Amino acid sequence: MANEKILELSTDNFEEAIAGGPVLVDFWAAWCGPCRMVAPVLDQLADEHAGSVTIGKVDIDNQQELALKYGVQSIPTFILFENGEVKDRMMGAMPKSAFENFLKKNIAAA
Repeated sequence: MANEKILELSTDNFEEAIAGGPVLVDFWAAWCGPCRMVAPVLDQLADEHAGSVTIGKVDIDNQQELALKYGVQSIPTFILFENGEVKDRMMGAMPKSAFENFLKKNIAAA
């Protein structure tokens, strides 16, 4: 993973990672073109919101259990967690402004 501020999430560390919050989790796959398109946007968000929002990624090919648990049926799917609970979600490749609006809508400090 290119940005060290983005967490690579798996069944081993997922529950611990989302226990606090807020955590924006990207459910993605390497073969997914739209997923690759939003990767640079997530890198920017991870840098710009470091300390207020954690960004994590779940590779659905390797972590099918997590994708099933959270009802991920298309990718990319982005789920915002706070204190271990799903707060909101959005799907599809979006411009940076859509991510900013999504975070502002859900997080006071974003």
